Amino acid sequence: MLTLDHLVVVAPDLAEGVAHVRDCLGLTMPEGGRHREMGTRNHLMRLGDAMFLEVIAVDPEAQAPPRARWFGLGDAARVRTDWDSGRRLRGFVARTDDLDGVLAAHGALLGAAATMTRGDLSWRFAVPPGGAWPADGAAPCVMDWGPRGNPAGRMPDLGAGLEALVLTHPDPDAVTELHAALGLADPPRVVASPGPRWTARIATPSGPRTLT
Repeated sequence: MLTLDHLVVVAPDLAEGVAHVRDCLGLTMPEGGRHREMGTRNHLMRLGDAMFLEVIAVDPEAQAPPRARWFGLGDAARVRTDWDSGRRLRGFVARTDDLDGVLAAHGALLGAAATMTRGDLSWRFAVPPGGAWPADGAAPCVMDWGPRGNPAGRMPDLGAGLEALVLTHPDPDAVTELHAALGLADPPRVVASPGPRWTARIATPSGPRTLT
């Protein structure tokens, strides 16, 4: 079983990503930290007891990693093209307590597991071949937090919460079947339209807002 863990905005520059979320939601995301294994850095916003929003970008102060960067961040030109075309909310991460079992069945799509860290946190994350999003973002990246679990409950509560997550895609039936095959619990709504392109409706203290 895979469960929605967090949404991911992939930015060509971290400040640019935080500004986009502020423009969309009227909220400023707190700083997260650095991932030395990937040479990336993030900001995080709680969306519930076990769900959050992440803005992530390459850390210009970090050394390039010896492996492909996650979330397609190794391809700076593609990240910029997606960003400029409005594909900023690029997808989501799903968690499982049986990462090895999931990858035994779907490793060709989801990749291989590696240990990642941020500060005193450590988790296992599946990085697809080349680091690109599975199915160009139509499928989630997958991870296992281990016994400490999702850290959202320890993040500041800014009054934000996920109300709906929608994917527009030219072949919604195929994506729905893929989500079912992956064992995704409470999957997002998929509608027919050019894409893939994600939209999230998020409750904020100023009312519901849309993140793209």
